[in-house]
Amino acid sequence: MNSTAVAGLRIAVLGLGEAGGTIAGDLVAAGALVRGYDPKVAAPPGVVGTGGEAEAAAGSDLVLSVNSASAAPDALRAGLAGAAPGCLWADLNTASPAVKRHLGEVAADAGIDLVDVALMATVPGRGLRTPMLASGTAAGRYAGLLRPLGARVDVLDGPAGLAAERKLLRSVFYKGWAAAAVEALEAARAVGCEEWLREHIADELTHADAATLDRLVDGSHRHAVRRAAEMQAATDMLDDLAVPPLISTASRDLLRRLSTR
Repeated sequence: MNSTAVAGLRIAVLGLGEAGGTIAGDLVAAGALVRGYDPKVAAPPGVVGTGGEAEAAAGSDLVLSVNSASAAPDALRAGLAGAAPGCLWADLNTASPAVKRHLGEVAADAGIDLVDVALMATVPGRGLRTPMLASGTAAGRYAGLLRPLGARVDVLDGPAGLAAERKLLRSVFYKGWAAAAVEALEAARAVGCEEWLREHIADELTHADAATLDRLVDGSHRHAVRRAAEMQAATDMLDDLAVPPLISTASRDLLRRLSTR
């Protein structure tokens, strides 16, 4: 840690829930001067609590907005009333690229640089060391401020919205993958073979590699008609088991679309 770079660094954290509170605590431990605001959560030890976004942002070198995608626009507008020229605003919320671009435009109109930051793993257990992607014209500056405190920041060469785009593209796979596992295990539980299916899924994940991805994608295109019929049968089975076939239906519909190409 570069103590010279950290000394006197003033950071505001908006949103002190599970993610924001953990990051704020790590920033304090790293030697930063941290002010925070959350309408529902008290400031953790070492963080100076404030009465609003503008008060937290006042005098700060960096503002971290870690509340929610829905709250981010209002938090930005409120915080800009206290942010001084030269302050850097970082939005760490999981929002769409369009929302991030809009936030960047609002900040730019106020003469403030905004960085789009995507948290690429869960924060609990990692805190400030959670891998981050940062985009926007001031992304390099953001990395320069936080890396000396122990943050893991990769900078993308592109505008605000690019980091969010990368995260959400990954989310389509990871969250869809998780949802498929939840649905399949629920159905297996209904027929009394959950443990069998759990072991089967774990074995597939353990042995997966790049060739597995090629097989999944190529096979879906090549055998779309047959697989769509198979997923229709799976959907019918889940209906009979009173398990909502949300992922199974979506898989069937995607395969049907591929079959028409």
